[in-house]
Amino acid sequence: MPDRSDTLEEFRHFREKMNDAILAAGNLSINRFFALDSRTYEAGVLDVATKELMGLVASMVLRCDDCITYHLVRCREEGATNDELFEAFSVALVVGGSIVIPHLRRAVATLEELSAA
Repeated sequence: MPDRSDTLEEFRHFREKMNDAILAAGNLSINRFFALDSRTYEAGVLDVATKELMGLVASMVLRCDDCITYHLVRCREEGATNDELFEAFSVALVVGGSIVIPHLRRAVATLEELSAA
């Protein structure tokens, strides 16, 4: 198995580099969408950790592996435990059905990588 920490670091680097390039293009609609996305995950009535868990579930149901990785990292940064993450995984599986299983596998592999780091 490849060293997944390199994979995570590459993911982070590519995401930041491309986000900078996208925002630098100066497209008002895109920049507004990115700002809305950032603001949505700020603390409000719901705390940041809860919002990140919700983002994780939605990403799994929508089957976006990049989004799943991003929200797993953020969930860990917000202190989510394995039990909380697996409970979120179970919600995603029930909502999304068996098509979520391949993404669940990759999410658990990413979670193992995060735990090893």
